[in-house]
Amino acid sequence: MFFKSIFQGNLQFGNIRSFEKVIKMFDHRTENYYKNDVLFKSEDIFKADTMSVEIPRTVLNISDKTWRNTVDLLTYVAQFGVSGNVGVWMTDTGKILKYAWIEPEGDKAVVQNFRKGVALLDEEGKEEEARKLLTQAIEIYDKHSQAYERRGHVNYILKKFHDAERDFNKAIKHDKDNTRAYYGRGRIYMLQEEWEKAIDDFTIATKTSLALQDLHWESRRLKAECLVRLKKYADAEFELRFFTRRSFAKESSNFAHRKAAFFNHGLTLIELEQYNDAIEAFDSALEIDDPKPGVELSEILYQRGIARKQAGKNGFIADWKEASKLGNKKAAQQLESK
Repeated sequence: MFFKSIFQGNLQFGNIRSFEKVIKMFDHRTENYYKNDVLFKSEDIFKADTMSVEIPRTVLNISDKTWRNTVDLLTYVAQFGVSGNVGVWMTDTGKILKYAWIEPEGDKAVVQNFRKGVALLDEEGKEEEARKLLTQAIEIYDKHSQAYERRGHVNYILKKFHDAERDFNKAIKHDKDNTRAYYGRGRIYMLQEEWEKAIDDFTIATKTSLALQDLHWESRRLKAECLVRLKKYADAEFELRFFTRRSFAKESSNFAHRKAAFFNHGLTLIELEQYNDAIEAFDSALEIDDPKPGVELSEILYQRGIARKQAGKNGFIADWKEASKLGNKKAAQQLESK
């Protein structure tokens, strides 16, 4: 039986000696351990000019055995690397059956500093310590795209936005497919109100990621916010339509943004004079029980009232009355003008 499988990523080895050694081990294991039942040949993925393994997005139907052999071989190879990562997915009708995230895990100082720094990002108050370790990784290997991106993320948290932008730029310089770096820089551009630049970065982040990844949808959602700022409502509606049709698991980073996304979708539909669709979007927003701070209930009711009135439907006065009771001044003004 064959399954749709996706491979994507790269691994850097830092010096020609390690690079050449890894090629020999790759070929030896391919022939003797896996009897050539692996997806890639060394000549297809090993790049001498960058001393790296480079796997562009590869989508094929392969057997479970071939998937396991290839993942095992790449995992073995990764232990000799200094940076990079490879993502591997096996799917069936859009559902993830298997997943592997392959990255260097050896005892090299650059690898250890990076991994310890990344681990500290999950601990509140450890940002400076994480930043120090990531800096040490970069000092050992100054082409470490992932370390630059993670340090950029730390700088963003610490509100050192100039330093964060510089790190994201360096991450992209050393890996043009570093999705997280484009996403991070896009957020910096949003703070600077550089909406067009942010849109460009979120577009690249979307293209370099998979729809199976949370970051893909985070990028689409933020891209839509930028498009709204530029009053490009049709383009924003396109992004929000896809986001709101997506079903997110509770553990997804996008789950908490569903209510706001439906609300923003409703706003774009009002601007496009698609009032009935806007009502449905606001209805969906109201159905989501979200205790976290976000879009005010009164504002959703107020905007649904606008959509209902423009669509020539009943219920808009009731929406404005309820919104007014909740403190929405715009709704109160609408009632006073009636």
